[in-house]
Amino acid sequence: MKALNVISLILIILGGLNWLSVGLFNYDVVSEVFGGTEEVGSRIVYIIVGVAALYALSLFGKVTSED
Repeated sequence: MKALNVISLILIILGGLNWLSVGLFNYDVVSEVFGGTEEVGSRIVYIIVGVAALYALSLFGKVTSED
């Protein structure tokens, strides 16, 4: 389970950095790599990052719980 948590965190960070580049420079790294936002590769990456974010929601209870 720990590996899945780390992978999820890495994907969320990469997604956040991509959004930072979109916001600051109007440059979408994922769509540039895969040839556009409508390409299958881009959509797969966006879906994987989104699923990682949904999974991270389940970790919220662990982070906010007091020991």
